[in-house]
Amino acid sequence: MARMSGGEAVAQILAERGVTHVFGVTSVHNLPIYDALSRTPGITVVRMRHEQAATHAADGYARATGRLGVVLTSTGPGCVNAVAGLYEAGYGSSPVLMLTGQIESAHLGKGKGFLHEFERQLEMLRAVTRRAESIRRTEDIGTVLDAVITDICTGRPQPGAVEIPIDLQYQVAEITIPAARPAPRIALDERAVGRAAALLDGAERPMIWAGGGVVSGDACGELTTLAERLGAPVVTTIEGRGAIPEDHRLALGPRTERAALGPIIAAADVVLAVGTRFQNYSTRVWQLPIPGALIHLDADPGVIGRNYPPAVGLLGDARDGLAALAALLPHREGNVGFLDEAKDAVVADLEQSAIENGADHTEIAATIRRLLPRNGLVVRDNTVPGYLWGNRTLPILEPRTSIRPSSMAIGPGLGLAIGAAIGSGRPAVLVQGDGGLMLSIGELATLAEYDLPIVVCIFNDRGYGVLRAIEPAVLGHLVGVDLHTPDFVAIAEGMGIAARRVDSVAGFSEAFASALGTSRPAVIEVDMLALAPMRFPIPAHYNK
Repeated sequence: MARMSGGEAVAQILAERGVTHVFGVTSVHNLPIYDALSRTPGITVVRMRHEQAATHAADGYARATGRLGVVLTSTGPGCVNAVAGLYEAGYGSSPVLMLTGQIESAHLGKGKGFLHEFERQLEMLRAVTRRAESIRRTEDIGTVLDAVITDICTGRPQPGAVEIPIDLQYQVAEITIPAARPAPRIALDERAVGRAAALLDGAERPMIWAGGGVVSGDACGELTTLAERLGAPVVTTIEGRGAIPEDHRLALGPRTERAALGPIIAAADVVLAVGTRFQNYSTRVWQLPIPGALIHLDADPGVIGRNYPPAVGLLGDARDGLAALAALLPHREGNVGFLDEAKDAVVADLEQSAIENGADHTEIAATIRRLLPRNGLVVRDNTVPGYLWGNRTLPILEPRTSIRPSSMAIGPGLGLAIGAAIGSGRPAVLVQGDGGLMLSIGELATLAEYDLPIVVCIFNDRGYGVLRAIEPAVLGHLVGVDLHTPDFVAIAEGMGIAARRVDSVAGFSEAFASALGTSRPAVIEVDMLALAPMRFPIPAHYNK
């Protein structure tokens, strides 16, 4: 216990937890915290331009590093701005802690119209987090923050929030800073592990389905070890990309919902699914058949059996569960014929994807992979190139290098890329649409200020390309999709960022190689209307 201000207590507990970066926007309702963080050795406060992007940056930081992401906002409007970022962090199972101010304790609950007053702020935060708390005594700051951080980092990671009235941030008191401790791990049911191992040992055509929980659970090495022990092919969800290197002989890539892989999944006699909720897109809106015996391993008991009934439900952390299974199974060669069939299906799907992507976009994806370092970050916003080749055919070769908005929102891409690049210290490419970028274009200033090695590739089709593809099938006409777009090159240059406009594969290759070579921020605006067109397949549930 030591005597300190509330703001200093926040900084000390974050330092104790190993936090190195906090993303946020300064305000009269968070000044003591902001100042204390700025004076704390080892912590950098990253000045963002908007609270939503700041929360996405904390999320990207968490996904790229596996560590707690922290965002600092003001009460009222600043807090409200950040909610969409908390929603995305929850959807993506990301441990993000939001610290926000609140009006003075003396005015709470009186509805007098105090500056930035929001009486139901805590209720709003609880709707988009696993846990949200409000500080009522300065002495409680250390213990409450410690409890929230432990909670959101236990099991399936989730966001959390703590609001602290401004007077308590300034107030000096005797405050306890609990020592950091590892988040508790879920104890495995040994009998369930034994049943799962017996199913896998007796399988002739086992397959592994790897979701995002493998990556967030730091279980990628254990997954690859188990796959090699079984000789089992591994298919991933889009969130699970990087769970196994996509150039590994057993990797089938992110193709759970692709037509070519359907027969392979159906032919597997045992499917081990790890760290997945079986979300709608990854299962063709739950129409994908999984007839083989299903083993479902997950840290969240609420998702086991929610969409597909398992023969064995296995509650536990992905790393512990995979390691326990591998310890019980002998090494074998696997079913060579089944693996060959699966690899043939991947080749067929890549050929189909090349048709959908078009020749120019197929070559652009190949260029990015050829030039980007193996551990470089591939961040995609939800735009047509992101959907078609960013999510599926641009190979991901290492864990925590594949990031996209899991909620399928447009706009988070730049914030996610900023946080991921800062946290990892590695170069990044951002596949971004013109429509989505306009939702966070101010963060180009953040990109310039911190001189980050991010190449922002703006695929400009002058509007919302995804909706342009969907609306004719749903409405029979277009509405609200054609946008006036600014001169992105001029805007980037005005921010102090090198920028180029290209209209060909050759132009993109030259610009991308040049941008990567500088290790500095760059913008490449790609005129999509000058490239060979892509064919966006309309999901069946969008059709009338």
